[in-house]
Amino acid sequence: MRIGIVCPYSWDVPGGVQFHIRDLAEYFLRLGHEVSVLAPADDDTPLPPYVVSAGRAVPVPYNGSVARLNFGFLSAARVRRWLHEGRFDVIHIHEPTSPSLGLLTCWAAQGPIVATFHTSNPRSRAMVAAYAILQAALEKISARIAVSEYARRTLVEHLGGDAVVIPNGVDVDFFARAEPRPEWQGETIGFIGRIDEPRKGLPVLMRALPKILAARPGARLLVAGRGDEKEAVASLPAELRSRVEFLGMISDEDKARFLRSVDLYVAPNTGGESFGIILVEAMSAGAPVLASDLDAFAQVLDQGKAGELFANEDADALAEAAVRLLADPARRAELRERGSAHVRRFDWSTVGADILSVYETVTAGAAAVATDDRATGLRARLGLARD
Repeated sequence: MRIGIVCPYSWDVPGGVQFHIRDLAEYFLRLGHEVSVLAPADDDTPLPPYVVSAGRAVPVPYNGSVARLNFGFLSAARVRRWLHEGRFDVIHIHEPTSPSLGLLTCWAAQGPIVATFHTSNPRSRAMVAAYAILQAALEKISARIAVSEYARRTLVEHLGGDAVVIPNGVDVDFFARAEPRPEWQGETIGFIGRIDEPRKGLPVLMRALPKILAARPGARLLVAGRGDEKEAVASLPAELRSRVEFLGMISDEDKARFLRSVDLYVAPNTGGESFGIILVEAMSAGAPVLASDLDAFAQVLDQGKAGELFANEDADALAEAAVRLLADPARRAELRERGSAHVRRFDWSTVGADILSVYETVTAGAAAVATDDRATGLRARLGLARD
């Protein structure tokens, strides 16, 4: 099958959607399919052989964050050329309502289109206001996928229609077989995320940290991600700042080793999350997870059975739970066991097969319609009535 996948966000700025698209493309390539990904990218960005650059992206506020998107006449021309050269059996657009390549592709493409909706934003006035513009493009979509029940709910409430829920995928074994790094072990709390993005929740964790360190003098916090490190620890007492270690951006291999090493992974995100891929990665690596009780996080953690939850933005609740878990190795071992079993449902062997089934359904439907149209046309030319 010839598969075209459209990434709305810049390939050179890592994020959950980009990782999902990368892993999905590589899963299908391993199965022998032909795959091409169209994505925004700066000219000097090294790209995998299956990624085609649609040109440089620009930062745009979107869904409580800043996304690097690509839109305009030049982008539209590149979309048309990619579609013409690819001659795809199916086109898979991610975030078709974002002002980026997905919407451009929706307007230009013919044939079976599958769309995945990642955003969970129940208060999206912009999506409601743009409905008239989006409607013509959305009507061309053959099948809709939502990565969670909360992303599906956003779609239903604002745009109508429905979607099948297929979660983001993870290569579970990649994380499970990673080797821990000794320097990252020893009563360590882990956090991965953009330091400068408040909704990722690092400020909440920083407010909780003094109580955690007072109760657990040997503990320390490891932070991986880009952002202003000095600003991140500015609210901490000076004598505690050395207990926070910033690792900067880390590779996929080091992320797996990081998650295999920490005693507790904390996800203090405050909102705007439709899934929680980092929770799945942490569980895959065997890290006990403590997360804010966002609806999407609660679903990923099996309502608290595969990881513990604390009240969103409540630094005291976070501190209390973290202290209790760090003092209870038996409970952490229980969470590791439950998380490792629960996370198998998110492995690409399951998720990829489900997405491929959607592709096969829409391409079979398109073929049936084409055959029926040809038969109808032939009958008309012959002057025969259809039974």
